[in-house]
Order: sequence, then C-alpha cells, then structure tokens
Amino acid sequence: MDHAADDVVEDLVRRHAPQVLGALVRRYGHFDPAEDSVQEALIAAAEQWPRDGVPDNPRGWLIRVASRRLTDRLRSDEARRRREERAAALTPADAFVSPPPGEGAAGRSRAPAEDDTLTLLFLCCHPSLSPAAQIALTLRAVGGLTTAEIARAHLVPEATMAQRISRAKRAVRGTRFLRPDGRELDRRLGAVLQVLYLIFNEGYTASAGPDLHRTDLAREAIRLTRAVRRLLPREGRVTGLLALMLLTEARTPARTGPDGELIPLDEQDRALWDRTAIAEGTALAAEALALGPAGDYQLQAAIAALHDETERAEDTDWPQILALYDLLVRRTPDPAAALSRAVAVAMVHGPRAGLAEVDALAEAAGGHYRFDAVRAHLLERAGDMAAARTAYRAAADATLSEPEARYLRMRADEAER
Repeated sequence: MDHAADDVVEDLVRRHAPQVLGALVRRYGHFDPAEDSVQEALIAAAEQWPRDGVPDNPRGWLIRVASRRLTDRLRSDEARRRREERAAALTPADAFVSPPPGEGAAGRSRAPAEDDTLTLLFLCCHPSLSPAAQIALTLRAVGGLTTAEIARAHLVPEATMAQRISRAKRAVRGTRFLRPDGRELDRRLGAVLQVLYLIFNEGYTASAGPDLHRTDLAREAIRLTRAVRRLLPREGRVTGLLALMLLTEARTPARTGPDGELIPLDEQDRALWDRTAIAEGTALAAEALALGPAGDYQLQAAIAALHDETERAEDTDWPQILALYDLLVRRTPDPAAALSRAVAVAMVHGPRAGLAEVDALAEAAGGHYRFDAVRAHLLERAGDMAAARTAYRAAADATLSEPEARYLRMRADEAER
C-alpha cells in the first residue's frame, strides 16, 4: 500500500478503537485486559491490512480478533474462565462479528458502536478520577494513543504515564458499563467536555516545552468532540465546544513565524487562517446558540466567531465581544475568562479601564503568568513602558512554554527602547 492507503488504515483503526473496546468492556466487564486485547488487535490490523487489504467489516474484524485475545487471557485464570464461559453461553454465535444490540439504562434500544463510544468516554471521565487521570485514560482508551505518545504530550517519562493510566484503570474497575441518564448524564457530560477541552487547549498552546502547538492533541480533541456530537447532536454544549475548537484551531497557520516565534492574534496574517474551518465553526456556533440557553462553550464560540469573521484586526466588533464576555463571567468564576474580558474592556473603554479590571483579579489569578502577560500588554498600550517591561519579564519567568517565554522577553526588550 502507498502512504495514502496507510493513512486510511490508521484512520480506520483509530476511529474503531473506542467502539471495539466499548463492545468488549460491555460484554466481559474487564477493562484492563480488554484494553490490552484491543491494542493487540490494532497492532495486528496495522500489520495485516496494508498487506492483505482492509476487510469489508473492519470493526467486526477488530472485535473478533480482540475477543479471541481476551478469551485467551481469561482462560489463564480459573475464575475468569468461568465468567468467560457464562458470557459466551449468553452471547449469540455471530456476536464476535459485530456487537449485539443492547438496551440503554432506561430500556431504550441503542446502536452499540456509537453508544459504547460515549459510554466509554463517561467511564474514562469518572468523577473518582483526577483531571490528569481522566485525560490520560481518555487519550489511551478512546483516543487510541499509545502510552509513549501520551507521555510525550505531557512531558513525563513513559513509566510515569503508564503508572498513571494503570491507577486510573484500577479506580474504575467494577464500574458498571452504562451511560448515565437524567441528571447524572447532565453532570457527567460536563466532565467529559471539560476533559476534551483541556486536551484541546494543551494541543493548541502547550503548557510547557519547545513547541507552541501540538497538532496531534488538538486534532484528537476535535475528532473525539465530533464523535460525541454524532451521539448527542441536539446538545448545545457539545455543538458549542466543537465550534469553539474549530474556530480556534483555524488560526493555527498564522500563529507562528518562520522561526517558530509566537504571533499574537492582532498581528496575524488572516489570509492564512483556515476559512473552511471558520465557515463550519461559525455555522456550528449559530446552531449551538439556537439549541437552548447559552452556556460557557456556546458563548466562547460566539466570541471566537466574531474574531474569525473579521478580515482586519482593527474592524473587530469589541463592544459585542465585551457584551458576550459580560454574560460569560456572570456564568463562570473562571479567572481566564475574566482576564479576557479585561482585554475587551480595554479595547472598548481604554487601557486604564482594562488595567483596573486586571488589578481586581490579582488574587483570583493566583500568580499565573497570563495575569502578568495581560497586565504588561495593557500597561504598554497605556504608555507605561517601565511597568510593562517588569510585567513582561515576570510573565516570561513564570511560563514553561519556550515560545511564549521568548515572545514575552522580546516584548520586554521592545518596551525598553
């Protein structure tokens, strides 16, 4: 096969991985060995499909191979062997080709492949897990990333990440493989979307290391959010989050210069922005607002759309953006949203007004470098170059992102001239 065909195989394998794992966990209830068996099936597919061709039913092929590997594991232990026999006795003969239809928590019929993906996401984002564990387990089980890939993304040793993932699996062991419903669904969906957004943000602006952007993480977050939206197409939060990701990611081609240097939003060459992604994101943002009360993701998507639809930075509709931030900060105590609102205040009412808003957030910001970076920017706009230099340098010293640190030091040097 050529490289294009290899890419097709990789896409198929990654797309079907959570469905296959979900089918096995639902049927056998053993998360850890099921995940190992699915990984072995994925490796077998990556080796065989480029050579022999993609089977007519790739998901069925993966389920069949993974099930065989899992039953081999189960037979090695007497107690597990008995559970496997009971499961096999209750499973139709063709069940290893495609997952059997099941019933949801409320007794409704469901499409197993799609429902299993969403259920698996909820399992990986179980409230008993820390956010770091939720992210790692989601990337491993639903995203199909290897432990080494996840470790590299988080700048930790592979052994450390393997332990984190193992602990997360142990923590959810014995949890019923059912998608929550009603009020619990609403509560747990919030955790799922937060994890996906955290993954995206780490990909869009890496919190540490030499690279500003980690394409694999950002794209994986978008892919998983698309999967959730296919399952919950009428959920405004999901549609809003997908819109926000697309509108934000669309700016990536213009965010760095030829030497990898950071270029701020108001200085970017907007001709480089991905207009296809902007068109899709703008349409989704409008749809999300129409689906119900405006939540955090819908409001942030609407703000991103106002930025992306403007061809020149000086034509940005800052009064409308400020109005949306007013709504957002009334809904959430997030200091990051409040800092962004302070910038909008400065653009509408002047830098001194924005600085007053920033200074009021000093305690809530908790010494985060972005507080000093925003304050430095507004001080520079107000003409207080000495204070701007100090704030820029404080921000540069606090961030672990090398591109951001270089940019902040450059601004400090320019403010000194």
